[in-house]
Amino acid sequence: MLLRQIYSYREMLKNLVIKDLRTRYRESVLGFFWTLINPLLLLLIYSIVFKTIMRMDIENYSIFLFSGLLPWQFHQTVISNNTSIIINNSGLIKKVYFPSEILPLSSTIAGAINYLLCLIILFISMVVVGVPITLNVMFFPLILLIQMIFIVGLSLGLSSLNVYFRDLEHIVGILMTAWFYLTPVFYPLSMVPERYQAIFKLNPMTHIEQAYREIFYYGKAPNMETLALCFLFSIIFLLIGLILFGNLKKRFAEEL
Repeated sequence: MLLRQIYSYREMLKNLVIKDLRTRYRESVLGFFWTLINPLLLLLIYSIVFKTIMRMDIENYSIFLFSGLLPWQFHQTVISNNTSIIINNSGLIKKVYFPSEILPLSSTIAGAINYLLCLIILFISMVVVGVPITLNVMFFPLILLIQMIFIVGLSLGLSSLNVYFRDLEHIVGILMTAWFYLTPVFYPLSMVPERYQAIFKLNPMTHIEQAYREIFYYGKAPNMETLALCFLFSIIFLLIGLILFGNLKKRFAEEL
């Protein structure tokens, strides 16, 4: 059973997560501080562009933006990295036996830890501008878990397909850009014309973004019915990813 195998290799999983976190900024002068500097710089840039130039008339827009931008960065960065993670670890796969599903899983966990650290900037910003931190932040682990399941499922499928179709990682880069603009990250869903609302609501990231924004920006509980549907959708994606990965990994060593 896969879960039993992953548990047996839990030390390897932990070491891969630590390695990912350590090597992310290993060659830079400021090192791990870039984890906090990057989101802070993005916050300043996007706030200036959308508040001053494009004039988004939303109260405490910096918090509105940041509460949606951080989970999107987590989503985009991990999926982009995971698409080529099997190819990038070809030497390890050829030499050592281990459940290769660990690779996208470890990258997702490392990305989630990085996201958690970035929340420090969000909470400090909320205190500075006067947006209250309510008890509804207790729903954060649930929303994060749903997003992680979705990311792992998508990553399993993309990483396994990329072994056989190397152009996929470039296609994913383009699709992620389009996905970003089709997700209400820097604008509210209410700005989307009514005739396109149904299309946007088919996007699972729309609901995940809304859930994060509800607990951080609006200070209220997320829609549990919507979260339940997101959880179901994420589980389906995970099962599809596991089946696809399980069938394709048999020839990884030959293709790599």
